[in-house]
Amino acid sequence: MDSYQRNCCEYITRNYKCIILDQIFFMIKRIWHGWTSRQNADAYESLLRHEIFLNIGNRNIKGFRGIDLLRRETGTEVEFITIMSFDELNAVKDFAGENYETAVVPAEAAILLSRYDRTSQHYELLHSEIS
Repeated sequence: MDSYQRNCCEYITRNYKCIILDQIFFMIKRIWHGWTSRQNADAYESLLRHEIFLNIGNRNIKGFRGIDLLRRETGTEVEFITIMSFDELNAVKDFAGENYETAVVPAEAAILLSRYDRTSQHYELLHSEIS
């Protein structure tokens, strides 16, 4: 742990903001976008929540920390964003394969989507604040 992290650690500990610091300072966020018609939106959301996300969790990928789902209506379409959290790039590769930037879209999901990103973006989490 470097001095910046140590100082953050001390601040966070003093203010009871966090329990596990490693998960804050060393994390990769994988972001992906997909769009459905309004008619397919509820079915797609249900598929994600009740099948796809469960299947991902059941893979027990070391370093996978969770997934967030966002939804927004945009005119005639509904946009979905997934944000996956991983401890390190190797965990992302365990999920997506060696060509880890390629989107992972199961066939049953692709049928419901009108369009989707063919690649996912990956970001290092630099700061996370809890209030």
